[in-house]
Amino acid sequence: MKKTLFIIAGFAISFALGFYLNTVITQQPVKKESEKKNNLSTNHTNNEKKEHMKLGAFSISLSVKDLKVSKAFYENLGFTHFAGSMKQNYLIMKNENALIGLFQGMFEGNILTFNPGWDENAKNIEQFDDVRKIQQELKRKGISINGEADENSKGPASFMITDPDGNVVLIDQHR
Repeated sequence: MKKTLFIIAGFAISFALGFYLNTVITQQPVKKESEKKNNLSTNHTNNEKKEHMKLGAFSISLSVKDLKVSKAFYENLGFTHFAGSMKQNYLIMKNENALIGLFQGMFEGNILTFNPGWDENAKNIEQFDDVRKIQQELKRKGISINGEADENSKGPASFMITDPDGNVVLIDQHR
């Protein structure tokens, strides 16, 4: 019984000491629950006010060795054929909102793809950022652009960027 009391007392003393060190020595006042809630709601509101790029539908484009084998594999994961054809050497597979492009012999490596102006069903969306606006914003932020879109054009255009780990990102606007 005494051993249990010593253990409980040890936890209580450790907790009190930790609390003391955190609040007194580091001089960080303990916030009341109401202050924590206010900070959370303020941060949430600030995040909502921040503009973000409207990139449209997201998919990953995979460079595959055998289109037929890859198609069967992703069908086993619940994906169905959405666009493209075996004759064209590419298929777009869909599972709910997830899109995977399977491309045989078209490019090396895998590509992250965004389609401004489209949703995941390749339907036009009203509000989106034009590919040229996105390109200008990324250039302003110092990101190198590969295959720049003509900023004096309108309609379909695309460009690519490469992330810090070498992953290619394609911004491909179809309208």
